[in-house]
Amino acid sequence: MKKTIMKSAIGGLAAAGLMFSAAVSYADDTLRIVSWGGAYQKGQSLGIFQPAAKAMGITVKEDTYGGISDVKLMVKSGADKFDIFSSGAGSCASGAAEGVLEKLDYSVIDVSNHLPGMYSDYCAGADIFSVVAAYNTETYGEGNGPKTWADFYDVEKFPGTRAMRNKVDGQLETALLADGVPKEQVYEVLDSEEGIERALDKIRSIKPHIAVWWSSGAQHAQLMKDGEVDMTTGWNGRFDVAKEDGAKVAYDWQSGIMDWEGYGIPKGAKNKDLAMKYIAEMMKPEYMAEFAKYITYGPTNGKVYELGLMEESRARMMPSHPDNAKYQLTISQEWYAKWRTIAICNDEKYGLLSAKECQKFFKDHPCLTPTAYSGPHSPACLSKLWKTAIGEGRRNIDFNNYPKNGWWN
Repeated sequence: MKKTIMKSAIGGLAAAGLMFSAAVSYADDTLRIVSWGGAYQKGQSLGIFQPAAKAMGITVKEDTYGGISDVKLMVKSGADKFDIFSSGAGSCASGAAEGVLEKLDYSVIDVSNHLPGMYSDYCAGADIFSVVAAYNTETYGEGNGPKTWADFYDVEKFPGTRAMRNKVDGQLETALLADGVPKEQVYEVLDSEEGIERALDKIRSIKPHIAVWWSSGAQHAQLMKDGEVDMTTGWNGRFDVAKEDGAKVAYDWQSGIMDWEGYGIPKGAKNKDLAMKYIAEMMKPEYMAEFAKYITYGPTNGKVYELGLMEESRARMMPSHPDNAKYQLTISQEWYAKWRTIAICNDEKYGLLSAKECQKFFKDHPCLTPTAYSGPHSPACLSKLWKTAIGEGRRNIDFNNYPKNGWWN
């Protein structure tokens, strides 16, 4: 029986990270799922979340969140705020490595028709997207903008303002590709502190030309709609939706870095069994095909193509279409599981500290931990750390206002 559900609330940001509201009671036939908002979550809601809930006869409440950091903080604090989260493969790998996710039961969840590598023990892949270099066609002309990451980093050949993500995910790879590393060797090079530093040095080389450090897909799409920057990193589907809304934007698949988004369950979730069944329902090809009508993110379930559930013209717009995928680097879950702890540290302090300094930094300041993506556990500790950094003559980054300042300031 469908029951009335109180609306949950999420409190504001504090210096120590995202602080959640008081616990809210939910019925046994209700699940809470969080995602990224904007055009992406609208497509999920219309194509997957609510149709799947209706098919199961349950209530699904949706909210937005800030990423795997919120999952880590919730689990470590013992809070109970959501049952399922939507996340990229790298973040899922990071959460799994830190023990904050439930292992998925694939005797319940059917991924037998998934494309290779599009699920893990802790996250079931739902859609495939790409990080691309998008450009303003009014600035460069249709088809004349940056096609590769080497072009994106070439400020002489392609002068103009840039935007990049203020989180590490999918950004270091762009730098090494721009620096001439073949895509097959990118994660081999990144598999060391020296490789990470090489990538960051490349990013630092264009920092004077980066006008905005974006924090969400909605933001980078809006940047292009408003013509605020001439080019930006970002997700292909968000740019396609922006173009439909009138944005003068284009991109080339040669700059693609292919990733997948999936669903996971926080460790200790009280509604774990129902969440498992709901994820199983969402893996069906019909939902993925419906979702792809709203945003150009490809299905992980190969049956969508086999059963002809998507028109050919639409299929050719997906990152995973063979004609597009052949150009692209695929995100390495293994690298994010191994190195994201250091990347998290550098997410706030790259440019302030080297990778080696960063490790020592956390060792010397035990009130901080790189296992929580938001970094600090208490405002007092953070404030003390900030003052210490300035006192040592380091760059004046106001940690209390992260991520406003970007992660390689």
